[in-house]
Amino acid sequence: MGTARVNGIDVNFTDTDTGGDGPAVLFSHGFLMDHTMFAPQVAALGGTYRCVAWDGRGFGGTHAPGPFTYWDSADDAVALLDHLGIDRAVFVGMSQGGFLSLRAALAHPSRVAGVVLIDSAADVDDAATIEGYQGMLHVFTQGTDEQREGVFQVVAGLILGTDELAAQWIPRWRTIAPDQLGLAGGALLGRDDVTDRVAEIECPMLAIHGTADQAISIDRAEALVALARDHRGVLPIDEAAHAPNLSHPARVNAALSAFLATL
Repeated sequence: MGTARVNGIDVNFTDTDTGGDGPAVLFSHGFLMDHTMFAPQVAALGGTYRCVAWDGRGFGGTHAPGPFTYWDSADDAVALLDHLGIDRAVFVGMSQGGFLSLRAALAHPSRVAGVVLIDSAADVDDAATIEGYQGMLHVFTQGTDEQREGVFQVVAGLILGTDELAAQWIPRWRTIAPDQLGLAGGALLGRDDVTDRVAEIECPMLAIHGTADQAISIDRAEALVALARDHRGVLPIDEAAHAPNLSHPARVNAALSAFLATL
């Protein structure tokens, strides 16, 4: 584990750097999560590929000093590659990690060798959904401990889908500072729609998506990938919720390995 000073912030990350001859892989986590959500993928792939997993602003060991966007997060990701001496990497992003990965491919195309989106999208949520999330964010930042606990339970069902994973992650969520949740939530709910720019992305793109995802439905991933120049389709993970890399790691690892082998 290490820390890189980039773009005025200290980014927390892990780097296998095992010397494998495959492409480097940069793993970007989802909202409320941190780099450790990709432990099953790093364990499976780290012997062949250089796997870097990092904490985005507001989560894990990376502090957000103020408001930011996913374009800023994309710049952070590329600056981390600079720090590590990595010219190009395959960007694997779950949910918000996919949001920033798409933006990295648009803003820094020469640095992105491929994009794998795990339960992510290019569009934005509808007004009613955003209003609901704003209510949740208000509880995160200003609610009582009891209110926050209730929302964490709901969100765990949406993201994780299993009681076992909820038991692992909810205690971590309790430790996130409310101001950091507020800043990260601002990036999530205020993100722009990049659907009309997906066709600009030239690198190979694969989507992996849980069929039981209630946060981002699989049809949104299908619509995104259909616009890509070099799309490798959408792999449905049956019965998985929003984080299939945690709930169904074997299937996700196999898909990642197959995709990386083509690059």
